[in-house]
Amino acid sequence: MTPDFTVQIIRETLMVAFWLAAPLLAIGFVAGIAISLVQIATSMQDTAFNTVPRLIAFLAGILLLLPWMMQKTIGYAAAIFGDLGRYAR
Repeated sequence: MTPDFTVQIIRETLMVAFWLAAPLLAIGFVAGIAISLVQIATSMQDTAFNTVPRLIAFLAGILLLLPWMMQKTIGYAAAIFGDLGRYAR
């Protein structure tokens, strides 16, 4: 296995991790902005009001995106294990 091949595998791994995490991070960002705007409008600075809706948004995002995330993860794992013979050289 050449160093270039190793770098390519690591690059693909990081890109898959990025694409799996990006939608959830975007959901958290949008939920955080929306909650902050509501807190500013109502002058309510309770930490539970900040945390609970964000957790619910993350849970909903995970439930909605889980099939797509599993498809991406299984596809990447199948590609890695399918090329296992090339890695041993």
